[in-house]
Amino acid sequence: MKIRPTKGLTFEDVLLIPRRSAIASRSDVETTTRLTDRIRLKIPVVSANMDTVTEAGMAIAMAKNGGIGIIHRFMSIENHVRQIQRVKRAQGFVVENPYTIDINASADQARHMMTHHDVGGLVVVDESGKVAGIITQRDLSLAAPALATVKQTMTPAEKLVTAAPGISIDEARDILYQYRIEKLPVVDADRRLKGLITAQDVTRPENPRAALDAKGHLLVGAAIGVTRGEFERAAALLEAGADVLVLDIAHGHADHCIKMVVELRQRFPQAQIVAGNVASTDGARELAEAGANAIKVGIGPGSICTTRIVTGFGVPQLTAIIDSAEGIRQSGRNLPLIADGGIQKAGDMVKALAAGAETVMIGSMFAGTEESPGSPVIRDGQKVKVVRGMASLGATMGRRAAESGRDESAEDSEDWNKVVPEGVEAVVPYRGYVAEVLHQLVGGLRSGLSYGGAHNIKELQENAEFIEITPAGIKESGSHDVRRI
Repeated sequence: MKIRPTKGLTFEDVLLIPRRSAIASRSDVETTTRLTDRIRLKIPVVSANMDTVTEAGMAIAMAKNGGIGIIHRFMSIENHVRQIQRVKRAQGFVVENPYTIDINASADQARHMMTHHDVGGLVVVDESGKVAGIITQRDLSLAAPALATVKQTMTPAEKLVTAAPGISIDEARDILYQYRIEKLPVVDADRRLKGLITAQDVTRPENPRAALDAKGHLLVGAAIGVTRGEFERAAALLEAGADVLVLDIAHGHADHCIKMVVELRQRFPQAQIVAGNVASTDGARELAEAGANAIKVGIGPGSICTTRIVTGFGVPQLTAIIDSAEGIRQSGRNLPLIADGGIQKAGDMVKALAAGAETVMIGSMFAGTEESPGSPVIRDGQKVKVVRGMASLGATMGRRAAESGRDESAEDSEDWNKVVPEGVEAVVPYRGYVAEVLHQLVGGLRSGLSYGGAHNIKELQENAEFIEITPAGIKESGSHDVRRI
């Protein structure tokens, strides 16, 4: 047994000492950063892979505002893939792998498929997989009841306007206008489908804030587990376009997590892999050496996590970030850290970045936004939304049900009694749209950079000097001795 001679510190325990600054305006600073050693974001914010925080709607909003969302894994592989595809289809010049339907399908099947995928049209293919036409919601709504098949209802290939691969956005816009059509299939010389261009895609104004991949699609990540069955999920998600895989495990400094990173790297050498969570020098170093592209830091700092209470293990988050950064240096790899948990306000994010993180992952703060899964409810006269830790009782049982293929309600009382939860379920105030929350966070970061005399996050880290404060200093830091209105 040994006792560490130094205290563990978290965000409330310290302040950053202001530095001389040449920055005259908050607009003079740069907020771009690394998510992994290959992926860059416009802002250093990631929405957590929690089932009450990030699905496609949140991921789309995060990427449009310069960050990224990590879609949780507590769903079937098919649904997980569909979530990734929704994000990738939300923005971009050409929709790759558009939805198709067989020429011999019924009109009712086409209606169901459009509703299921939330799209306005399907490319029709024949028995050999070649483009045979296109069918849209307008075709189905105007069709006579006697027209019961896709072949009878569709616009056939001989009347179809198509484009060749390599078409520019200006050329596509001209064709869509000339023929007054809304959808333009991209077809090669063998009539094989290569993509789909829609009027909405070519008329959407460019968003300079968005975090995009090399093809102009929104960035999105996906969480996976660490069991052997998750390799199938990983392959499907990468095929669907997921830009990064995030290992979802509470204790990342574990043999099975390290082995998972090694095997993922062997099977998917080009994949971007985030591993964690860790809270120590050795944990970060070993995951870096195993082949991870970024390390996620945080054992128990989240507002709905009770791991430290239940197990007695954890490290205050600021110290965990500093120690993990040292582990990265020892590995000899230049990898970014993701500070996961404990962010309650913009100042906490600034401190996490100054300590060595390059992004922060946020859960509860985003759970109350419009884009998080679920609808708001009124409780005690206030609009709220539900949030739950992914090690809470309900989330754990949901995960077990998903993994076993059973309905969650089918789990009996004995199953529930076997669970030792390390998180809670709670409600958080409704906070409007996530863009509004991000505006406040990034505004605080810009101010923080100016106080630190830093033009960017790297300079913030180089200039950072922390000072410990007392409980009186904590009280002094907030509003005090006044009645707030």
